[in-house]
Amino acid sequence: MADPQIGLTGDDEPGIVGRFSLTARILVVNILPLALLSGGLFYLDTYRTQLIDERFKLARIEAQISAEALAGASKERQEALLVQIGLEQGMRMRMFDIEGLLWADSFELAEPAFQFDDISDDEWDQQFTRWLDNAISTIVRAEDVPDYVEPDAQTADAFPELVEAREQGLSQVRLYHWRDGTPVITAAAPVGLRGATLLTVRNAVDITESVRTARSALVIATLAVLFASALLSLYLARTIVSPLQLLARAAQKVRQGRERDVEVPRLPERNDEIGQLARSVSDMTSALRQRIDAVDSFAADVAHEIKNPLASLRSAVESLPKVEDPDLRRELEQIATHDVRRIDRLVSEISDASRIDSEMSRATLESIDLTDLVRAIIGNRENRAENQDHRIELDARGFSAKVLGVGARLERVVENLFDNAASFSPPEAPIEVMIDNDGECVTLTVCDSGPGIPEDSREKVFTRFHSIRPDAEDFGNHSGLGLAIARTIAEAHDGNLTAEGRPDGKRGACLRLQLPADA
Repeated sequence: MADPQIGLTGDDEPGIVGRFSLTARILVVNILPLALLSGGLFYLDTYRTQLIDERFKLARIEAQISAEALAGASKERQEALLVQIGLEQGMRMRMFDIEGLLWADSFELAEPAFQFDDISDDEWDQQFTRWLDNAISTIVRAEDVPDYVEPDAQTADAFPELVEAREQGLSQVRLYHWRDGTPVITAAAPVGLRGATLLTVRNAVDITESVRTARSALVIATLAVLFASALLSLYLARTIVSPLQLLARAAQKVRQGRERDVEVPRLPERNDEIGQLARSVSDMTSALRQRIDAVDSFAADVAHEIKNPLASLRSAVESLPKVEDPDLRRELEQIATHDVRRIDRLVSEISDASRIDSEMSRATLESIDLTDLVRAIIGNRENRAENQDHRIELDARGFSAKVLGVGARLERVVENLFDNAASFSPPEAPIEVMIDNDGECVTLTVCDSGPGIPEDSREKVFTRFHSIRPDAEDFGNHSGLGLAIARTIAEAHDGNLTAEGRPDGKRGACLRLQLPADA
């Protein structure tokens, strides 16, 4: 009966989630916040660059328009225009004469339109904000911008943009950074045709504020995604841990020997690694149950098979002291000897059968020509007179019959098939052996001329201790393990062993061994 704690229903894991692998889900949960953050950082850099480009165009246009307005105006009018435009546009405007000397400054003519921030008295939050600005610039590898420094000598030669404007006769725009990280945009333009020049300076604090506002939105979005990612991680952990706990409890019960009370969940609705693990554990448990059942059955069969000759041996031994007739004593001694040999044969066969799986798991397979192996076995049996006056006729069609296997074990299979055919065939009847290779499978067929095997009993002959023997054969000469051992060895070589009727319709049976061909 299944343990109620070991079940798992489809409600525990949504079907659409179970279709995706754990790797994909873990990657999505972990990469999504990082992707949003990195994408947002590069977006902020692009956004700031666009704002500065627009402000560059605006500064150039403002400088050109202001220079045209100042050209030809009187000094009083020029000073008034410098003050008016500077205050309206939030700029500092300076004019230099043909000698490059400063003769008008909007900051000197009126109240300054702006003031640079003195970072010496900034609070910790402002310092952190500047550090964050620098960190983002480093991450996105923003282009280095020179710091803005007001020259001590107020002459045109102290400003590179004024020098270029005077030399080229064209307006020039430059970008600097103030000490607080805000952009400073300067523009220089020639005024009229007499060599005068105009310099405008704007501290574009609004660009930094816009970028920081966008960054704040990004931080909020990133925190929201991180929160969602944390929730998804918890959910993902539950979808991993919960079934693993169920499997662990099931494995614990199996370890404690209560495997019959455990129904290991197979999680058919999950196609990910957890589902694969669950089904593998379930299959492993089923295989373990079958192995335990096989061991229990084998032990019961062994006890039953050994009990009979032991009972006969005990009876003979206990009767010997009571019997004085020499002939009867001799007969009892023969019975005891026969039973000892029978027990010895049983123990040897049982030991061999129990070692096959472990030996095959450690064995190194080699390429074996089955035709050569069969020919060698036939020759050895003839030399030892083990064929009971039966002639073994081999039909090998001259092509390669190579298989991968363990030579000693395959020899045991062939020997068992020949022993079985010899014991059931009438005296002097031939044993027919055929070897075929279709390119994928090598087939060895051993046919006898005995009574044959009923169709409903053809699987029973491969069960352990199945020992229905010919009437003329002495009881106990076979253990009933020969064909069972042969099939076990065949299956260990990824092959099979089956019983069939003769293909020519004659009386008798055929045992067919099939093994994968060695390319």
